[in-house]
Amino acid sequence: MATGSLTGAVRQIGELQAHLPAAASMLVGAAALAVAVLPGFAQLTQHVNTMAHEGAHAAVGSAMGRRVTGVTLRGNGEGRTLLAPSSGGGFILAGIVGYLGPSAFGLGAAKLIQVGHIIAVLWLTLVLLAFLAIAARRSGFGITVVALAGVLVYLMARYAPVGGQVALAYGIAWFLLLSGVQVVLAHGRNAGDAIALRELTRLPRGLWAMLWLAGSGAALVFGAGMLV
Repeated sequence: MATGSLTGAVRQIGELQAHLPAAASMLVGAAALAVAVLPGFAQLTQHVNTMAHEGAHAAVGSAMGRRVTGVTLRGNGEGRTLLAPSSGGGFILAGIVGYLGPSAFGLGAAKLIQVGHIIAVLWLTLVLLAFLAIAARRSGFGITVVALAGVLVYLMARYAPVGGQVALAYGIAWFLLLSGVQVVLAHGRNAGDAIALRELTRLPRGLWAMLWLAGSGAALVFGAGMLV
């Protein structure tokens, strides 16, 4: 049954919801993998991965005392986060976490699902999208795609039946975990962040690619265990 009021919808954040059966969860995971890698779908869904990637840069940079001067999201699926000052350990750490961001957010969503706070995934996603929208407010395409994602999640969290909300929460977790690995594999040592970190640290680009693959792969293994 769809939630009757906004108050009732928000109240669900603190409630526990039933898990999907393992087979149903794996089916959602297969669908998430399909939209992450199949031509036609991937060109659209890659923006979700980019939002998580740039959001991780911005969140860690801000936590490390850097000022987020802007987040840009582009129509080709690429993005950029500007931090000031653009030097020091905090800046380097913010640069490292981008390719781990989708996997980290996916692992967090999987943990919430594991403990039964499944619908909370949708509302937490809305909060994170709101912060990203503020950072991307000067990017015309960026603010548009973040707003569209936010509206979709809000409509599901507000009006969809509980079963649909649960399925979407699982889909978000699976997609972030799977696309985290897929994008690391696709970009490898030629990733823009790897090139930038090579210039900042003198450490080889391949080292950063291996770090991201290890981190995203581990997140997928642990997250999948929580989801099934």
